[in-house]
This record gives sequence, C-alpha cells and structure tokens, in this order.
Amino acid sequence: MTKENSAERSAKTRQLLGMKGAALGETSIWKIRLQLMKPITWIPLIWGVVCGAASSGGYSWTLEDVLKALTCMLLSGPLMVGYTQTLNDFYDREIDAINEPYRPIPSGAISVNQVVTQILVLLVAGIGLAYTLDIWARHEFPTITCIAIGGAFLAYIYSAPPLKLKQNGWLGNYALGASYIALPWWTGHALFGELNWTIAILTLFYSLAGLGIAVVNDFKSVEGDRQLGLKSLPVMFGLGTAAWICVVMIDVFQAGIAGYLISIHKNLYAAILLLLIIPQITFQDMYFLRNPLENDVKYQASAQPFLVLGMLVAGLALGHAGIS
Repeated sequence: MTKENSAERSAKTRQLLGMKGAALGETSIWKIRLQLMKPITWIPLIWGVVCGAASSGGYSWTLEDVLKALTCMLLSGPLMVGYTQTLNDFYDREIDAINEPYRPIPSGAISVNQVVTQILVLLVAGIGLAYTLDIWARHEFPTITCIAIGGAFLAYIYSAPPLKLKQNGWLGNYALGASYIALPWWTGHALFGELNWTIAILTLFYSLAGLGIAVVNDFKSVEGDRQLGLKSLPVMFGLGTAAWICVVMIDVFQAGIAGYLISIHKNLYAAILLLLIIPQITFQDMYFLRNPLENDVKYQASAQPFLVLGMLVAGLALGHAGIS
C-alpha cells in the first residue's frame, strides 16, 4: 500500500468516525448519517454505563444482565449521543464552515431536511428504548426515561439558541462533562440498582473532571470560535492558560474522588485511582501543555485511558461499599 493510499484510507476512516482531518467527497447517505452521529464520541458514554453498572452492586454475568447492559449502551451511545451530535452539527453549521468544512452539512453532502429527520428519529427511538429499559428493570418510576428526556433537553440547550450553553466556556463544558460522565453513569446504575443522591452528587462532582476533557475539544475550533464570538476557554484565556485549566480540572477532581473513597475506607481503590493519575500527568506534560493545538489527539489517546480506568475503579469501589 502506497503512502498516498494509506493517507486516503486514514482520512476516510476519520470522516466516518466524525474526527478532525476527514476526507471530502463521501456520497453514501448512510455513511454521511453515521458521520453526523460521530461514533468516536459514543465510547465515553458506553463506558459510563459500565461504571454505573459497577457502582450499582447489582450487575451479574447472566445472559439477561448482559443483554440489559448492551441495550443500555445502545441507548446511551448510538441513539442519545447520535441525537446530540447531529443536533450540534445542525446548529454549528456556520462555525463548521470555518473550522471543519468537510462536515456533512457545510459541505452540502446532506440536506437540512434530512438532518432534521435524523434528529427526530434518534430522539424518539432513544426515549422509546429508555422506557423499554424501565419496564425491563421493573421500575415503578420511569427513572431511565426521565434521564433520557433530561439529557435530550440538556443537549438542546447546549447547542440551540437562545441559551446555547456552548457559547459559555464554563457552563457549556460542564454540561458536556456531565453528559459524558454523570448521565450514562446514572442510567447504568438505575438499570441494575437504585439511583440515590450519593451517586448523583458524586458523579456530578466527577463531571468537573469531564469539564477539563471537554475543554480539550475547544482547541480544534478556536479560530472559528473567535470569529463568531463564542467564549470558549481557549478564546477567553489563551491557549497556554486554557491548557493548564484543563489538566488541573482533570487531575484535582479525580483526586477528590480518591479522597472520598478513603473516607469510606476503600483505601485500595483510592490508591489505584491515585496511581492512575501519575501517567496522566506525565502525558499532559509531554504532549498537551507543550502544544495543545498539535498534540490534542495524541494527548487524548495516551492520557484519557487512565481517566476512564479510574472511573471504573471508582464505580467498583462504590459498588463494593454498598452505595446502591
């Protein structure tokens, strides 16, 4: 395979996954629809469901529980994140024309009416599947349905005017962090246990680390944000300061969760969580702090696995502590 063919295949793969640096010229409507849903962004939500199942203390490796978990992952990933990302692309078509002109809407690969139809189909399917999970879990109160509706509303006010939370670097990124950590965690926990205030508050606290992760995505669109007056953290504080805000948020709030685990006498889990922060700090220094624009993908690939492993460690600790 020539270097040119390899680069072309890489660009097409990035396009299909919804990543930066995609190829132009895709004509398959189904591939275009998938690109709008950004499959690469499903992974954190799917992992959040796993963490919620772990923290519930009620998951077992039976066929029924495995099927429940897979259905919940379908809800949180392809359906609800697919809805969120498609909605976001719809309202971001002007800024994408500056930052990522190869995206389906600004490139003209898909019509506005087709995008609106996709948004509505994903939303209805997501809420319907959430209600199915409530019935399957024998919930007297439709907890998962309420989480899905709340998440859909949060996605709307994040992307759409007049609120458009993403215009505010702090509110928008926290909303994104909570959507990626707290909401799928609540869903997985509610499916196999009983969602309570302790889990809700802890995961919202953990979502402050997710705020730091969300800011990383702002670096790729800083030029368009600046032109359109969006107050992302890199625009407000500059690249260097925003990068430091990112890493401090990620590390400090993970350490805060470790401190809570110590307070409930889950010292081994707390120690593992703290140890996972060390390679994060190393990669933050190696890549992100030195050049956040060029190294954002390298940083996320090298450091974020330790963050998500830490989430599972915390979930297992809470499950074994009986906070279900």
